[in-house]
Amino acid sequence: MKTSIKIFLAALVGLTSCKKLDVTPPDKLSTGIFWNKASDADLALTGIYTTLYAENGQITAYAPMWWENFSDNSYTQNNQGGAKNALISGLTPTSDGFVSGLYQSAYISIAASNSFLANVDKVLTGEKLAQYKAEAYFLRAFNYFFLAQTYGNVPIITADPFTVDFKNKVAKSSRDEVLQLVLADLDLAIASLPDAKFTTGHVVKATAQGYKVRVLLFQKKYAEAAALAKTIIDGGLFSLNSTYAGNFYKPDQTTSPEIMFSIQFKAPAVAHPFAITTVIIGTGYKDLQGTQDMINEYEANDPRKTMTFFFPGDTPAEGWPFPNTVGTPGVNNWTVGFYPGKKWLDPKNVNPQPGIQDDQDYVWLRFADVKLMYAEAQNEAVGPDASVYKQVNEVRARPDVNMPALPAGLSQTEMRERIRHERRVEFALEGQRYFDLRRWGIAVEKLNGFIQNPLTPAVKTIYRSNFDFWPLPQPEIDRNVPELKQNDGY
Repeated sequence: MKTSIKIFLAALVGLTSCKKLDVTPPDKLSTGIFWNKASDADLALTGIYTTLYAENGQITAYAPMWWENFSDNSYTQNNQGGAKNALISGLTPTSDGFVSGLYQSAYISIAASNSFLANVDKVLTGEKLAQYKAEAYFLRAFNYFFLAQTYGNVPIITADPFTVDFKNKVAKSSRDEVLQLVLADLDLAIASLPDAKFTTGHVVKATAQGYKVRVLLFQKKYAEAAALAKTIIDGGLFSLNSTYAGNFYKPDQTTSPEIMFSIQFKAPAVAHPFAITTVIIGTGYKDLQGTQDMINEYEANDPRKTMTFFFPGDTPAEGWPFPNTVGTPGVNNWTVGFYPGKKWLDPKNVNPQPGIQDDQDYVWLRFADVKLMYAEAQNEAVGPDASVYKQVNEVRARPDVNMPALPAGLSQTEMRERIRHERRVEFALEGQRYFDLRRWGIAVEKLNGFIQNPLTPAVKTIYRSNFDFWPLPQPEIDRNVPELKQNDGY
């Protein structure tokens, strides 16, 4: 925690160096020489969003695709994010990758939000102040919900980092307490965010509403989740993109009517520090490869399968990005028994190698998710009524997907399984599956003993019930002994 706040202080100096604050050491930065005029609020708000570009080696925990490798959907041969070790060896307090990376990145971002909220009223008033604070409240809620889903019990810090006494130790709060803060922050955000489409990268009212639906669903507050999701749907500001793949690369992302929250990039000024195209498909990488179990999930003729994964024999006509070659398992790091990821690839990048630039936005909330969250919540609350069918069928009927409607007469249990299937194929490689399995209480059933590669049946994954709460990184425990206690089972 202390390290995270110090890193944020250094980052704030960099963001505001145009004001010649670089003459002041990072640990001596004073709010008295920054929060003096309205433009400081713009710099500081940009600074909060900039924390979402966090780097954790070649990838970041804020890039949704890499979370798939913790699930039964895909496989990383090079242990990106620590997912391979987490599944094969199990989670420990000293696990590498996201176990430490997410924790640090989230608290850096939270510190930025806390500092902003503590100081912005020095330079702004009225509606602009309310909107700017609403954005900071959302971004703090986004990070705390990420922590609550992943680690469960974590410290709650809401104080301005410039006022924190680093000598004090911190204890953790319960997941329920963290979620109470998340909901309170989301309500504050909803009250003052503009009721508009998501276009500029700044969050809007529906962004916060959509995340509140996600939190309520996580808490199994089904009636409330369904009612709020219906409010977003009835608002009419968002719709399904007629082109499914267009949600995942430029320039189509910039005009997608479906995207409700994304972390936005724009090359060359704001490109990925290491191209995700390279890590997904490049020579020496291919670290997002679908499992056979994932492929088997698709219904016959579901075009989302070939929009999401490559298959043996694919050529440039099917989007294979290496000219004059054919996709072949066992060649060019294509792991036999798996299917390289295709979703998220920028089709303009041919023969991707380290050093290329790409700028796909990290999409964290789509309108399709709101529709399927409504269907799930409504089905759990009252059963498979006509509105549940409508939302699921509309996702399936997207013009370039055009899958048939669900059969009539499904029971609540049957509809539940249909919705879970639809979520898996609609959001494959988007980071949803791992959290869905844990939310549904079936992660042990699906992941413990799972054989990722049928060609190596002796290699099975490990998932124990305590993994629903990740271990807190050991350095954080060591820095806050004895107040900060490790989560149970580690």
